[in-house]
Amino acid sequence: MEKEKTTTIYKVMTVIGTVLCIILIPILIINCTLIVKSYTNKGEVPSFGSRFPMIVLTDSMYPEIESGDLIICKQVEAEEVKTGDIICFFDPSGNGTSTVTHRVMEVTKDENGELAWVTKGDANNVEDKAIVPSSKLVGVYSTRIKGAGNIAMFMQTTQGLIICVICPIILLVAYDVIRRRMYEKKNKEDTDALLKELEALRAEKQKNSEK
Repeated sequence: MEKEKTTTIYKVMTVIGTVLCIILIPILIINCTLIVKSYTNKGEVPSFGSRFPMIVLTDSMYPEIESGDLIICKQVEAEEVKTGDIICFFDPSGNGTSTVTHRVMEVTKDENGELAWVTKGDANNVEDKAIVPSSKLVGVYSTRIKGAGNIAMFMQTTQGLIICVICPIILLVAYDVIRRRMYEKKNKEDTDALLKELEALRAEKQKNSEK
């Protein structure tokens, strides 16, 4: 009975550990990649492959995109952008690092004759004052994860770092330690049972030889 209970607990711990690994390892890999790229490629939006996540801070694109959403954008060539697309770009009227995600209302040319776009937020009454030159393009909006931006911002705080990164790592380490101990205990029980069985066989053999 005790052996069956130990085996069941071991299986449950294995399932929990596997689920934690499946969820946490990809998140940690992606986060580490984005962090490294943010330092090595300053002035660029860090991406994973050809895609990159952005946190939405305003409701200028409501109801398509809402404040607190996490959106995924895809890097494309400027020539691929067409009217109606939602693009992410460095704000030409901003400080050079702030980004905006608005809809393309018109494909045009800038004062240098280069490809550019007239943009507007769906919830705004007027178009953006400055046209967006192709050099400011970051990517095209692909999809959104509703409300995930709030979670991402929380993860950047001290509390979020502790709850979403440090605690899961501690849980993974604790799981591995417990799993190893349970595995060793199970092996010891199996070994002890085998030794007892061999001892019983020897005793039976010796008893039979004495007859």
